[in-house]
Amino acid sequence: MRRNAEELAKMRKAGRVVAEIHEATRAVIAPGVTTMDIDRAARAVLEKRGAGSNFLGYHGFPAVVCTSPNSMIVHGIPSASVVLLEGDIISVDCGAIIEGYHGDAAYTAPVGTVSAEATRLMEVTEASLYAGIDQLTPGNRLHEVGRAVQDVAEAAGFSVVREYVGHAIGTAMHEEPQVPNYWPGTPGPTLKEGMVFAIEPMVNAGGTGTVVLDDGWSVVTSDGRLSAHFEHTIAVTDNGPEIFTIL
Repeated sequence: MRRNAEELAKMRKAGRVVAEIHEATRAVIAPGVTTMDIDRAARAVLEKRGAGSNFLGYHGFPAVVCTSPNSMIVHGIPSASVVLLEGDIISVDCGAIIEGYHGDAAYTAPVGTVSAEATRLMEVTEASLYAGIDQLTPGNRLHEVGRAVQDVAEAAGFSVVREYVGHAIGTAMHEEPQVPNYWPGTPGPTLKEGMVFAIEPMVNAGGTGTVVLDDGWSVVTSDGRLSAHFEHTIAVTDNGPEIFTIL
């Protein structure tokens, strides 16, 4: 769906709130912090900005952010009993609603000093996100996003998660079409000015396999290797991609 100027303005506002949540949560990440502390920091930003949470209550999800450490890929539930340790990495995924319009973005951060592999995995995953974003130009085909993401990740010796993908976004957090983070074999829809997507590569240090834990939410790598996740909400414009979830 193509969004008009008024809708895009509202989505910019929602995106800015998400970017502020990223800034606030990054500031609290340190050894000894719990993942519930990260959720509290996010809630404070939502309250300050009068924004709604598109995560809280979504299919029963109990928090405003997903916190996924180390081998956890996505959808981790914040907890007072999950304490970050030196050398961990932590993925934080969150969103916001302003005037009925959604923003959604994620990042992975180091906890103190991390391994060379963890650092490289985060750098490559973020680079794959921006390679995908670069494809969001009018007239291009949507699945070129996934091709670009896959090329960057696999060139570094990493693998791209298949089961969890990006998506269009607007008056709902998850809208059609989906945006694979890999080349699915077909070019997909033609991109047009005013379309808005959440692009979110999840890249594993090992294989592509995933397992959902008993809580019904948390997704981990099947081989126990590290995973990283980066995401932005981006509009297709005649002047190139516009990232909404960045300050």
